[in-house]
Parts: sequence; C-alpha cells; structure tokens
Amino acid sequence: MNRQDGRVIRSEAPESWWEAVWTDAPITTQWDDGAYTGPGRGRTPSCSNSMPTMVFSMLSALDVEAGHRVLEIGTGTGWNAALLCHRLGDMNVVTVEVDAHIAAEARARLMAAGFHPKVIVGDGTRGYGKDAPYDRIIATCSVGSIPVQWVSQAKPGAVIVAPWGPVYGGEALAQLTVTEAGTLTGRFVGSSAFMRLREQRRNLPPTSDFLDENTWPAGGVESRTTLSPDDVGEWIHMFAIGVQVPDMFCRVSDVREDSYRLWLFDRGRTSWASADYVRGEASFRVVQSGRRELWHELETAWRWWYQQGQPDFDRFGLTVDDRGHVVWVDVPANPVPRWAPGARVRNH
Repeated sequence: MNRQDGRVIRSEAPESWWEAVWTDAPITTQWDDGAYTGPGRGRTPSCSNSMPTMVFSMLSALDVEAGHRVLEIGTGTGWNAALLCHRLGDMNVVTVEVDAHIAAEARARLMAAGFHPKVIVGDGTRGYGKDAPYDRIIATCSVGSIPVQWVSQAKPGAVIVAPWGPVYGGEALAQLTVTEAGTLTGRFVGSSAFMRLREQRRNLPPTSDFLDENTWPAGGVESRTTLSPDDVGEWIHMFAIGVQVPDMFCRVSDVREDSYRLWLFDRGRTSWASADYVRGEASFRVVQSGRRELWHELETAWRWWYQQGQPDFDRFGLTVDDRGHVVWVDVPANPVPRWAPGARVRNH
C-alpha cells in the first residue's frame, strides 16, 4: 500500500512485477523528478500509477457521457487516458504532462495499445486552451488551489474532479461544477492522497529556520494538554485543522515504539510549538514559542470539528469564487472558520 518497496524490473523479476501490477495499490514509477533511477528507493516519489479503486472512483465522479471532451492534468503512465479514450474516443481526450520523458513514454505506451489521445508536454496549471472548452476536467495530482485556467477552459455545467488539500495535510477528492457565473461549487466525495501538482508543491521552511532542535525547549512556554497528539493525526483531522489554519504545517520527530514529538510551524516563520505523545499518559507536554500559540490554534480547530459532529469528508464541500477557496460543512452557507495568520497573539 503506502509503504514503498524497492525497484522491480519486469525483465529481472517478472513474477514480482506482475504481482505489483495486479495489486490494488499505488505504484511509484518515478523518484525525485527522474533524478534518481537506481535500485531501491529514491528520496521523494514524483510519479505513480494510482491504485485501481481510486482511478475507478475518480472516473465515476467525473461521470462522463458519450461526446464529452475531457482534459486530463497529469498523464503519468497513460492508463487513465487510455480508459478515457476507450470510453469517449481518442479525439475527445487531451492529457497534459509536465515531464517530457514521462509524456514520451506514455505516448508510446498508448500508441502500442491502440490509443491516440492528444498528449501535451506542459505545465498542468495552464491546462490546454487550444482545444477548450471541455465538458470534464480531471486532475491526477493534488492541488491546494484550483487554477483559474481550468475554470476558464471549462463549459458552464462542466465537472472538475481534483484531489484538494490544505498545507497542513489531509486531502479529499473534490467534485466541482462550473456555474454560469464562472465559479465552482461541489462536495468532497472521499479521501485521497496524491502527489502535488509540481507548480503547487509545498516548499516549507526547514525546522532550523525556527530553532535548533538540540536546544529544545529553547525558551518556549511550557504547559500541559489533555488532548493527545495521537488523537489529532487522522487524515480527516489534518484536513479539518489545515482548512482552519491554512498557514500551519507539521512534522514528527523522536519516533519511538511508544512516543514521538509532534512539531507545529507557521509558513511565516514567526512561531513554533511541540507536543510530546507518550502512550498511556493522560496529559501531554506542550511547548510554544513565538507570536502565535500554534498548539492552541490546533486544539481550537480540532474541537470545532468535534463539536460539528466529527464530520467525515462527505459532509465537506468547496466553493471557489471571488472570495477564494471556501470550504464548508453540509451547505455553502456554513463555511468552516479560518484563523487569520497572527490573529492570536500571546498575552502571557
């Protein structure tokens, strides 16, 4: 599943290769934007073939009909484009891939299988305007912001399906409809975990920009909390927290069998917090430093989610209009509250 195994080459280990292909799991097909090609694993997966059940659920959400024209963002191996071609015909499918090598391999693979969609090498955030407008747009990479080009290249009433998630973590599949006014609105239809669109990758500052971990607690203000760091780490928790505190991100260190340290940082490099989880404890040590109390913000965001009845992804929705990206619960008139950066200042 999400645990990466070492490299498997079909000619060297055909049985293992076929076992991987027929497993309902994502398969990494590129590491480090192609910089690493050796055995084992590279540092960061940069292209994959999505798990089949996710591919099929996304195509179900896309809900294509005969005659629809589809723009796909992220060609990858070409499998998803092949499925779209089989359903709609080659002339109705345009797929955009930022990596020229991946695009060339996908094009050759598609041709060998008898499919001939238009494969474009380019930045997916720009879509592909020459063949617009489209009835459907599908992204096989995640975003934190729906590019305006996708909306402008879609017909009124078109459906856009894209994995969407905040900086903090957590991600879900958005099924959005383009309105006559050129806005987007719709619900999340299930959790997802995709590689980020390259132009929207999270370039987060290193821990060393905030403190030297070896000097922790580094003059921070210490307190205790009864909210366990282990109770706020599910995918839905991270989504709900990240939507409310859009500039916060987290890391984990000092992982042992029964303990670890959760770190919180803000992208503005003004504040940090740590919370130490120890299995079996009833309260947990918190240290906070800087202009903001990030653990307090996380705790407040988590408690809001809990008080809403612990909504899962299918109760959340997304509207994209002149206000930006607004996440809501149950109905658009119930937007999720957001912490403005720096809204809470220490009063100790």
